[in-house]
Amino acid sequence: MIELEGVPELIDPVMVAAFEGWNDAGDAASTAVAHLDREWKGEVFAALDAEDYYDFQVNRPTVFLDNGVRKITWPTTRLSVVRVGGDKPRDLVLVRGIEPSMRWRSFCNELLAFAHELGVEMVVILGALLGDTPHTRPVPVSGVTSDPDLARTMDLEETRYEGPTGIVGILQEACTHAGVPAVSLWAAVPHYVSQPPNPKATLALLNRLEDLIGLRIPLGELPEDARAWQVGVDQLAAEDSEVAEYVQTLEEARDTAELPEASGEAIAREFERYLRRREPGTGPGPGVATDGGDSPFLRDSGSGRTRPPKPEQPGPEAVPGTEQPDPAQRPDAEQGAEPGAEAAGGPAEESGGGRGAESAKDPGTEPEPPVEGAGGDAEE
Repeated sequence: MIELEGVPELIDPVMVAAFEGWNDAGDAASTAVAHLDREWKGEVFAALDAEDYYDFQVNRPTVFLDNGVRKITWPTTRLSVVRVGGDKPRDLVLVRGIEPSMRWRSFCNELLAFAHELGVEMVVILGALLGDTPHTRPVPVSGVTSDPDLARTMDLEETRYEGPTGIVGILQEACTHAGVPAVSLWAAVPHYVSQPPNPKATLALLNRLEDLIGLRIPLGELPEDARAWQVGVDQLAAEDSEVAEYVQTLEEARDTAELPEASGEAIAREFERYLRRREPGTGPGPGVATDGGDSPFLRDSGSGRTRPPKPEQPGPEAVPGTEQPDPAQRPDAEQGAEPGAEAAGGPAEESGGGRGAESAKDPGTEPEPPVEGAGGDAEE
């Protein structure tokens, strides 16, 4: 562990994490955390030692010039902190990095040590998977947890997945064994347009996070970017009759499956979000960062808190999603592009440098194991 600054003194902190690679279809999850860090001007206070967790032949360091001086940026995971202002200010600890190549249990132990030291109340891990979802419909976002009580009180799904997993699933289970409440939010990215960026999926993750932690998140240009992204995909689909027909098939299946949810609780939830984002305020409300200047976070690192016990090796987790499409039904361009690339590495040893992601079956069922192609496997 490399501590870059002091240890912050935080108010009701929540840790929000995302990792590039297998769990990050369309870069949706890592971009969401980057958005929070940028909008709230996060202050980096620590980074994990890259030597301990990354294979530099897979995730290579980069060289750049700084005023004529050559410098190197190493692939790693960094922690920053943001203070959300308002009548009831609170802090977020943002964890952003690359899925590690090795020593996953030690990696999770280090993050949990930070969480324990900072008094983190809950860990929220963002992920994105490839799914059978049309780009023309709202992005499905599933919230899952290994804690039955948390699932009941926060209206989440309890994990029941068995199979290969990525760092998102390992970290969630490590939190569970260490007694830290943990939730994973998964956005389903259309498998036929999986290239990053995907601002629509990023926006959906941030909206779900907003509901989960009760903060108003400044969205900046994301809504406009999401609309532009969808218009662009619409135009591409219109140029290929086979793709257009396939998208229509996905739309019909989605609409039929979700017709019972088109009223009642789903509409009420969307209306509540609409009102929250438009209610008048008398000052900087939730989701508005305080001004810069002297950091309000730093304190003496001698907190007296002890590190958590090393968690047991965690098990896999459930990833609700959508059914993996039959390759025979896909457009020709998608043949052979099934999630689960060998180029991105196997699930437990793959580096986050790949841009693969997961795909999933219907909620409550197991995803298919990885196959050769470009992307990642369904998991959490």
